Amino acid sequence: MRIKPFLLTLLAASALSTNAAHANFIKNGNFEETTNGGNKQLAGGTSTTRSDRTTLTHWESGYGRDGRYNFVLNGDIANTDKSAIWLKDKYPRVNGREGLSNGYSASPTGGNFFASDWMYFPGPLKQQVNGLTVGDKYTLTFDFALAQQVIETGANNNNYWEVDFGGVKQQSELLSIVDSGFSGWKTATMTFTATSATDWLSFLVHGSGAGAPPFMLLDNVALNAEVPEPATLGMLLGGLGLMGFTARRRRNSQA
Repeated sequence: MRIKPFLLTLLAASALSTNAAHANFIKNGNFEETTNGGNKQLAGGTSTTRSDRTTLTHWESGYGRDGRYNFVLNGDIANTDKSAIWLKDKYPRVNGREGLSNGYSASPTGGNFFASDWMYFPGPLKQQVNGLTVGDKYTLTFDFALAQQVIETGANNNNYWEVDFGGVKQQSELLSIVDSGFSGWKTATMTFTATSATDWLSFLVHGSGAGAPPFMLLDNVALNAEVPEPATLGMLLGGLGLMGFTARRRRNSQA
């Protein structure tokens, strides 16, 4: 069956509109783009001129004065002494688990991830999101985990990301680990309603417990429109209905 050119145009326009509705509004959500290389503490404010600091493209770290105790780490070396923050990948020599792996792994997407310690001058990581439609719902997803730096011991309890989008706050799942443990990577899904065409998205770490220093990890941040626009669905359904009607008429004519 031949499809008339205007139907092909209709379907193409519908597909483009659907893709636009599901476009990721977050830039550099995997933290691969940096201004001065990875595996460093993040800069902010006047500290951006320091050679031992870096920034994440499209993101801001800290409260404007400095980047706070936030880092961009390389997942392939984060569990080694080559890392700016050396994360534990083994249990201590107690409880019959001498040197056993705690399950540490790089993030599901690999490469860099963001790391922040709530016990030592934490600061928000934030990005201004543009092109939103007021009243529309958006789905935020991200991967996160809890790890411990090698220099300390003790359990870490109830660590989480506080997510603020346009002044509305939500919390990720609470993560707790035993001494020298690793939580494994989790995926969070949250829904927000846009109150402005431009809103700020921020992540701030929280926690409790004496097991210093704990690091909450973050990667693969994405924000997508929850559903295609109603007009897009109408175009698609209308086009499919017209195709079916045309095909039925053609079959009847041939009969």
